[in-house]
Amino acid sequence: MKNFMKYLEVSKEVKEALENNKPVVALESTIISHGMPFPQNYETALKVEKVIREAGAIPATIAILDGKLKVGLSAEEIEFLGKEGSKIIKVSRRDLPYIVANKLNGATTVATTMIVAEMAGVKVFATGGIGGVHRGAETTMDISADLEELSNTNVAVICAGAKSILDLGLTLEYLETHGVPVLGYQTKKLPAFFTRESEFDLDYKIDTPKELADIITAKWEMGLNGGVVIANPIPVEYSMDYDEISKSIEEAVKEAEAKGIKGKESTPFLLAKIKEITKGKSLEANIQLVYNNAKLASEIAGNMK
Repeated sequence: MKNFMKYLEVSKEVKEALENNKPVVALESTIISHGMPFPQNYETALKVEKVIREAGAIPATIAILDGKLKVGLSAEEIEFLGKEGSKIIKVSRRDLPYIVANKLNGATTVATTMIVAEMAGVKVFATGGIGGVHRGAETTMDISADLEELSNTNVAVICAGAKSILDLGLTLEYLETHGVPVLGYQTKKLPAFFTRESEFDLDYKIDTPKELADIITAKWEMGLNGGVVIANPIPVEYSMDYDEISKSIEEAVKEAEAKGIKGKESTPFLLAKIKEITKGKSLEANIQLVYNNAKLASEIAGNMK
């Protein structure tokens, strides 16, 4: 029997918004603790929340603090995560029981943010990019828990596609097999995180936030469990050159392989290495695409029935 309420702590602001059917947008915390250095991570997290408020929704940043599943963090709590950085444990589904039972602090990945958001009743979640099938997964079986969560948990995830360090083709195949719709917002091409397009086509191009909200609502009203991926391309002015970023990724992947870096450590390593190779351009692109996703997520949440 589920008895998660004793572990869940929803902020007063988020609770009131949910009770009054106001739009709420969930945000992850791994991007704060593991995504960039302090104080840039703290400033970016506050700016994302500001973008959501300006778009008419309430932000609900999610993390685990002293074993509590927190939905809606204070500025002080966000600052704590930012200052502690990589000392904060990166928590996916498998880690949740250990972290909660031992009253530890944890930063939520896409998968864990979805789990906690659903517990709280938050249906829309904005992030940078989802995890996926890693390159070489046919021999390593390295597949992000994000994909399994998307097949089971009723939360819509607005992202700039899957992280381009992944095998995008196999990631799309996995999502299709598990019945997860991947909807392109004003695009028929799968965005590749740092760039607006990849070589992979999407089945559906959706032109307005209301249409997206209607599709999400119809899915769950029909009892079709699982998430929805809304692929929202990075704004044109921040999109990186496809060949440049592809070359940087190849270089970073080779170094990770040489150093034996795998599992949950691979994504932070690869993103940090790409930032180094691109002289910081990839990090600026990452920040801007998160702002863009937060705005769209707010508009979708505002149109949910």
